[in-house]
Amino acid sequence: MPIKIPNELPATKVLSDENIFVITETRALTQDIRPLQILIVNLMPTKIVTETQLARLLGNTPLQVEMELLMMSTHKSKNTSEEHMLAFYKTFDEIKDRNFDGMVITGAPVEHMHFTEVEYWEELCEIMEWSKTHVTSTLHICWASQAALYYHYGIDKHDLDKKLFGVFPHTVVHKNAILFRGFDDTFMVPHSRHTTVLEEDIEKVSALKILSTSKQAGVYAVMTDRGRQIFITGHSEYDADTLEKEYLRDKNAGLPIEIPVNYYPNDDDTQSPMVSWRSSANLLYSNWLNYFVYQTTPYDITAISGD
Repeated sequence: MPIKIPNELPATKVLSDENIFVITETRALTQDIRPLQILIVNLMPTKIVTETQLARLLGNTPLQVEMELLMMSTHKSKNTSEEHMLAFYKTFDEIKDRNFDGMVITGAPVEHMHFTEVEYWEELCEIMEWSKTHVTSTLHICWASQAALYYHYGIDKHDLDKKLFGVFPHTVVHKNAILFRGFDDTFMVPHSRHTTVLEEDIEKVSALKILSTSKQAGVYAVMTDRGRQIFITGHSEYDADTLEKEYLRDKNAGLPIEIPVNYYPNDDDTQSPMVSWRSSANLLYSNWLNYFVYQTTPYDITAISGD
């Protein structure tokens, strides 16, 4: 089934060229289907890239999805035009009276600051609190997973000795975890971060269950009992060249940066990166939408509550 996105969103052409089934607003109005309402809180600086990455994964399932984009009213994007933000994004005040089947909160390049020092922290806290009663399941990515673990459960992040940068093998801790149904025994995930959350801190919270870890990257996936909140520390949504762009940006600027682990053949950055995470990324989002959104959310979306 298709993903419904605004007619003129840049992702529409990109995904259509990739044979991802996209349905525009104009066509969707003629269909008598109740699509899943998915809210994307996009905190990434490269907003158009992130929109496309997430739309690609959300659109590659048998379910019809309607994607809504949310921006922080307390922060002005420096890397995306104001015209784009005004055309395609809403503020929290504009949607806070609505309910959503699912929500994705992205990572953000603010991990060197403590959460409370982030410009839009209070607004994000308001959104995370609101999600408890207005969203069936919320998927938190990278920095957002750390921010949500801190806000909801008081689990703080910790600085790493050096940047975790590359594509790392992961395993599923609970073999029957529905979120990882169909996964291989070992699967790959990109990471790019300077901070982490500790397994022992999470294990102290009875409401949380660790689903997947990595010897090199640490805790990867955590969720609450019924999946109302899911925390993913990596970037399964990344494109083939996302890590490369980050690596070359810092390398060309003379900044200290190591070659991404398990990314280039033979660690040769003159060669094209190896994509080893695409299938697991699609399966992760498909499982989330199917088991924790579609099969859990009420048909009457206004009936979503915090129960």
